Amino acid sequence: MTTNDSVQVSVLGLGAMGGALAGALVKAGYATTVWNRSAGKADDLVAQGAKAAATAGDAVRASRLVIACLLDHASVHEVLDPLSDDLAGRTLINVTTTSPAQSRELAAWAAAAGVAYLDGGIMAVPHMIGQAGSSILYSGSADVFQQYKPLLDLWGTSTYFGEDAGLASLYDLALLAGMYVMFAGFMHGAAMVAPAGVTAGEFAGMAAPWLTAMTGGFQGFAAVIDGGDYTVEGLQSLEFSDLGHILAASSDQGISTEVVAMVQRLIQRQIDAGHGREGFARIFESIKQPV
Repeated sequence: MTTNDSVQVSVLGLGAMGGALAGALVKAGYATTVWNRSAGKADDLVAQGAKAAATAGDAVRASRLVIACLLDHASVHEVLDPLSDDLAGRTLINVTTTSPAQSRELAAWAAAAGVAYLDGGIMAVPHMIGQAGSSILYSGSADVFQQYKPLLDLWGTSTYFGEDAGLASLYDLALLAGMYVMFAGFMHGAAMVAPAGVTAGEFAGMAAPWLTAMTGGFQGFAAVIDGGDYTVEGLQSLEFSDLGHILAASSDQGISTEVVAMVQRLIQRQIDAGHGREGFARIFESIKQPV
């Protein structure tokens, strides 16, 4: 295991997230070099003890470990492609948000360049880094994960998913999918009650404990999905789950029905296929097997 006494690390990209990651390293005593495309982003970190690099190449050459937290997949290539020779023999941990296919492509690119590669998906917002609740998912080189785990754990709970570099991104984006659909559902509800003079803040006070309680149903749904039997006792049927009343009430309130209509379509597909008496969890099959 390495420690902050023996690791020199360079962070490429000092947006809100990259700055938070670099700040945690500096605070922990790591010799940290930072670089950002636009000037000025490194000033606060330098005041805390980081060293600013004039170019991305200078940053890469300063450390055996390079952290990339850039805008997107294209940005990673734009910054690092010209530096492949400098990166050879070094370690790259990429926490830029990428798709699973893009993560695998970067892993192949790194392998061809002689670079040890670990991919990361950050399940946190910048102010959560280093705090309870921050979680970062990793896949790619097991050796890199084990060697630098003390450093990675500074940012949040570190979970490793295996050698397939795309798995961290896959889990990351799947979890975000659930989050965004939940957020959209909350906003739909807030829009429904707004014409009645209810503020979004008032609605949030009711929605937060309700939705939190409902997440307790995830494991039950998961057991049914994994078992593949949607006829087990105690399930709310698809027919009973029909959302027509919610759609009608939404229309009466003069708001868009798009969010709820999406769920209704998933339900209706299974009803039309003859599964109306089976459990609501069966909409998983509508999602898994698109039209």
